[in-house]
Amino acid sequence: MRKRILGVVALSAALVAGAGGLTACGSSDSGSDSKTITYWASNQGSSIQNDKDVLGPELKKFTKQTGIKVKLQVIGWNDLLNKITTATTSGQGPDVVNIGNTWSASLQATGAFVDFDKSHMDKIGGQDKFLATSMSSTGAAGKTPTSVPLYGLSYGLFYNKKMFADAGIKNPPASWQELVSDAKKLTKPGGKQYGITLAGASYTENAHFAFIFGQQQGGTFFDKSDKPTFNTPQNVKAVQQYIDLISKDKVATPASAEHTTTMDAVSDFTGGKAAMLLGQNNTGTTIQANGMKTSDYAVAPIPVLTPLPAGGKKINSHVAGINIAAFKGGNETGAMKFIKFMTSAKEQVILDKAYQALPVTAEAAKDPAFQTPENKMFVDVLANTAAPMPMITDESQFETTVGNAMKDLIAKAATGKTVSAADVKKSLDDAQQKMQSGG
Repeated sequence: MRKRILGVVALSAALVAGAGGLTACGSSDSGSDSKTITYWASNQGSSIQNDKDVLGPELKKFTKQTGIKVKLQVIGWNDLLNKITTATTSGQGPDVVNIGNTWSASLQATGAFVDFDKSHMDKIGGQDKFLATSMSSTGAAGKTPTSVPLYGLSYGLFYNKKMFADAGIKNPPASWQELVSDAKKLTKPGGKQYGITLAGASYTENAHFAFIFGQQQGGTFFDKSDKPTFNTPQNVKAVQQYIDLISKDKVATPASAEHTTTMDAVSDFTGGKAAMLLGQNNTGTTIQANGMKTSDYAVAPIPVLTPLPAGGKKINSHVAGINIAAFKGGNETGAMKFIKFMTSAKEQVILDKAYQALPVTAEAAKDPAFQTPENKMFVDVLANTAAPMPMITDESQFETTVGNAMKDLIAKAATGKTVSAADVKKSLDDAQQKMQSGG
């Protein structure tokens, strides 16, 4: 899996706004009998063909075990959500489909997917096999999930070991305050080197960090009735915490304002322009592809504020990843067998290794492949210090409104202007107004 793909996941999620009134599928496009299912797989690998190469042998295993053939279609993230939402109204959908987990509540509201009640959960091995955090991103709170986790991701702090040593820094920062202090030590006059680089032009990344730091500050972006509460003092502090890296503290590369994806920011990190980078676990594959050796960098959890403010939580990632769901009206028996197979410990290990993803089941997470220091750290974050993005129908509008507001603030800061708390509050006021007006 590539981090750039996850960026597109959240980008595509914007299209789902307003899908709540759609109806359930009445039939599958597989024309399937009990011995055939159609599977829409998301593009997790380096190409569509790469996915076919990875999944092909595993689907043959499934057919050999069950006698059920799988008609595979790998769909790019730019097209997947449109195809899914069209299928919910046309009735011509697959039996099984991958979805970005931030879509869970929106797609749940369509009524087009099989409910994973206890009976269906038992058919796929039981809910207890999944990480509780990953299960928290499978639908709206208090409602029966309509998807289950398939591939996991979490955030971490990547840092350049030589730059840290040269600056006399022996260990990665243990608190957010230490991160800022270290970043100042790592920033050199003349703009040759900065402490950190950001994907500041990515509204999705911005929204993710607004949410993560909001959790640390004790804030919430929606109340219990799902009404936006963007402009609370806690959320203002959360956004400013991130913006200050480039504004007040001036420790983030000015180019951060132009980076539309984490992959763009990686070039600063591997090119020696920045000593730290915030990214999800599969960011390492791009770092290595850019020519940086694994021995040249290390990873640590993104540090939290210490001490935490009143009501603050030790959260340093959102629950990122991909879920798997079954359309109603298709080959439900075959779909449940297939989802059980794909989420089995053995397949989790095979697929997550191939896609540089994290297991979403406790058993698979124990495999030696995920016990390396780096992988173990990311698995621990996903399992213990990650929180789900707001599981509401309009989650995508939160990402676009808040994320784009932060993008504008970062662009302002990159010109050398200071972004004040009043500036942040006004931006969040405007974002909340847009959210409430549907804009």
